[in-house]
Amino acid sequence: MIHAYDRNYLGRAQTLMGVMFHVAVYDLGNSLERFYDRFLFSRISSYFEAGDSSILGGMSGVELALEILDDDTRDDYLPVFDRSSEYWCGWALAYFQWYSDIRFIQINKYIPIKEIHEMYNPYHEMDISQFCDHMIALYNSRKQYSNLKMKRLESRLSQSELSRLSEVPVRTIQQYEQRQKKINNAGAETIMKLAKVLDCSASDLLELEC
Repeated sequence: MIHAYDRNYLGRAQTLMGVMFHVAVYDLGNSLERFYDRFLFSRISSYFEAGDSSILGGMSGVELALEILDDDTRDDYLPVFDRSSEYWCGWALAYFQWYSDIRFIQINKYIPIKEIHEMYNPYHEMDISQFCDHMIALYNSRKQYSNLKMKRLESRLSQSELSRLSEVPVRTIQQYEQRQKKINNAGAETIMKLAKVLDCSASDLLELEC
């Protein structure tokens, strides 16, 4: 599986997001949902998704929370040592985003932050891989179309047109779209042909798996 960025930054990203969530709720008086909405549409979210070292190495979780909320009135926060459920939520979500290489806004489309927070019990006592497995199962069950079908529809192509342009049999395309066959098991040449016609990367067509 292709991950979002180098694993060397992962631990730092998890800590930063955990602190951000904790500070936003307990020090800045925001609901987790309100803060997360601000995070999703801030430049900070894209920095996390790319493992941007200038953010992951240069700012604290407190500073990031203040920037997201556009709050420059406070500078007296103590370090966060408490592992609250909000902290865990940020910590676990950062791991899942790295693991899945899915944008936060796309994750939120199918699994809202409130639901992730409610997973604290029992998942904070489990290995993070079990949380990821649960998230993947939820994500796949709620996503109506396969990635291939979504990209094809975005390109306004019929299955027959995609087959003709990519030289991939229409029946094969149908089986991938209906998840009767796993596109992740397709040959590299087949995926590249489809990706070229759909003007996307090969990884954009792969499905999320445990």
